[in-house]
Amino acid sequence: MDELRLSHVDESGNARMVDVGGKDISKRTARVGARIWMSPSTLRLLQEEALPKGDVLAVAKVAGIMAAKRTAELVPLCHPLSLTQVDLTFEVVEADSRVDIECVTRTEDRTGIEMEALTGAAVAAITIYDMCKAVDRAMVIGDLRLLEKTGGKEDYIRSPEPVTSEAGTVVAVNVSGSKGQRKIPMPEARMRTDHGIEGDVHSGNWHRQVSLLAQESVDKMTAAGLKVGPGDFGENITTVGIDVASLPLLTTLEIGEALVEVTQIGKECHTRCAIYNQAGDCVMPREGIFVRVLRGGRVAPGDTVRVRAWGTGARGVGATVATDTEP
Repeated sequence: MDELRLSHVDESGNARMVDVGGKDISKRTARVGARIWMSPSTLRLLQEEALPKGDVLAVAKVAGIMAAKRTAELVPLCHPLSLTQVDLTFEVVEADSRVDIECVTRTEDRTGIEMEALTGAAVAAITIYDMCKAVDRAMVIGDLRLLEKTGGKEDYIRSPEPVTSEAGTVVAVNVSGSKGQRKIPMPEARMRTDHGIEGDVHSGNWHRQVSLLAQESVDKMTAAGLKVGPGDFGENITTVGIDVASLPLLTTLEIGEALVEVTQIGKECHTRCAIYNQAGDCVMPREGIFVRVLRGGRVAPGDTVRVRAWGTGARGVGATVATDTEP
């Protein structure tokens, strides 16, 4: 089996532009997707063409086409290609308050056309942000990904995105003023950007600002004979219907009005805290996760927990992006 290596790096580790002169000319296509999420009110204005800068999607389409044609000027080691077609389409997904973008590029040339499609989709998303930012600066761009390519050495079709556990519901929002204690369910709470839940002891400028645990995990402990409920394992958000422990790092979740990013799965308990002593066991180190708040907002029982973008990081207990310590 040939050793995998980066084609844009030579034997000395220096960047290089690949010589494609010996390759055959063939028909090549690429299809790329991207998404941009916004508030429902902003999406409504976009659909009604009532935003201050005019027809958002018409301008975004032109911007994406223009960007695809300039890819070799933006990405240093890309070859200038003779594009035969660039097309962009948009789908408004009201249920998730987002716009889905697809960019398709075609050429007859010696190298692939994926970078042009990626550039077109990315700039279209950025243009939508620019057109809407006067009324909504909390928009989130994500899920930029190659969906399909044909031509060249091999074709590629992206596997379907996981759908089995992409949405659930908030069962309880729990807060405590002291570490190592059960948290108390509240009628609602407010998350603050890059801080956590206001009034909770674990909030602060670090990677474990808010903790989540599935009700299904709590139910396991109940079935084992423990008298426990939401907040008893120290979690801030108790969920149901979404397997939080299986989410990869860097997954972004919308929880009520807030947007968060998964930063750690499970944790190491060095001592048996009051939670363990009171409950007799603690499932949080095995099945709880921690997140950083990207966008603040109100969170309450009954709110939807929805995967906005699947992360590319590690999975499983012990996975973390930690570069900091608890404040």
